[in-house]
Amino acid sequence: MTDYSNELIDEEAEAEAFESAASRLTVDLGAIVENWKTMQRLSGSARAAAVLKADAYGLGVEDVGEALYEAGARDFFVALPEEGANLRTFAPEARIFVLSGMWPGSEQFFFDYDLVPVLISREQIALFSAVTSEHGEHPCALQVDTGFNRLGLSVEEALELAEDTARPATFSPVLILSHLACGDDANAEMNREQLERFRLIADAFEGIETSLSASAGIFLGSDYHFDLTRPGIALYGGDSQPGTAKQLKTVATAEARILQIRNAKAGETVSYGATWKLERDSRLAIVATGYADGYMRAQSGSGTPVRDAVKIEGHGYIAGHRVPIAGRITMDLTIFDVTDVPESKIRPGDFIELIGPHIPVDEAAEAAGTIGYEILTSLGLRYQRRYIQPS
Repeated sequence: MTDYSNELIDEEAEAEAFESAASRLTVDLGAIVENWKTMQRLSGSARAAAVLKADAYGLGVEDVGEALYEAGARDFFVALPEEGANLRTFAPEARIFVLSGMWPGSEQFFFDYDLVPVLISREQIALFSAVTSEHGEHPCALQVDTGFNRLGLSVEEALELAEDTARPATFSPVLILSHLACGDDANAEMNREQLERFRLIADAFEGIETSLSASAGIFLGSDYHFDLTRPGIALYGGDSQPGTAKQLKTVATAEARILQIRNAKAGETVSYGATWKLERDSRLAIVATGYADGYMRAQSGSGTPVRDAVKIEGHGYIAGHRVPIAGRITMDLTIFDVTDVPESKIRPGDFIELIGPHIPVDEAAEAAGTIGYEILTSLGLRYQRRYIQPS
């Protein structure tokens, strides 16, 4: 007989911890699944994989991976073999590709956890061939650099390899992939140049599945889809091309508690460096989040180089109002100007939204002079997390 009492106690304890936390993060797994389905639809006849590197972009590879696997995803990409080993528990029958490939000392991960190395150089191909000659056949993928100048064989090296009849029989890739340098710019000529180079590679490795596009490339259209697409940031509700997040659901909501509300006079200053001078009598909410939580100092209301260069200011959201960040963000605390929020609508202990449905992650990123990817992957460990399961 199943004893559900412990499960109920655990759920109650988690709910209490969430409500009492100084900062908290809600991850909507159902929204991630819906975003994956949207990217699958936009991929046309290609299959959509799921990129779960960097702990599923900071949101938790175990929960995100399991939700996507249950929804039908069967191809996953991670950066490191340790990430793949962790994911394997939650995706038992999936193909898990490791983008950094195989290097000496990492070989056993690939055999123990049935991971697919994405080989990126002649040296890795030689290592893989030596290992498989001893351990037996094992699947691999091959990355080709078509203009990014990051990982992969050059186009010339890849074409030579395709024509090399003496290459080891154990080297038989299940996937050939490349990566777009300017996929986030639909008008970039670089996209078309890389597409033409990748078509040459696809033709040379006839009969092997191919993959060129991550999230941004999917929005470029069917010419870029090939057999497998690799959505990453789009799964988590972020822009991969300007405006594309409008087609996706919000996934992550980060909130932090108001510790104190204080009154300050016009002419007084706020936070380190006294860079924010009050132009009116104000009410200030001191909130339990800071750059140690991934709430980046760069998006401070004043006193940082980004603020002089980027005119979009950082905001929070509470009681129907967008409230600006006042002064510099510090390690553990951020100050918001809540003067325009009616006093009856706000009090110490309430939560301010940092990112979420009212403060899109890409807006917070722009205020910090960065991108949504960095905001998500920088979320600190102090957020008490709650996962909303798919319905």
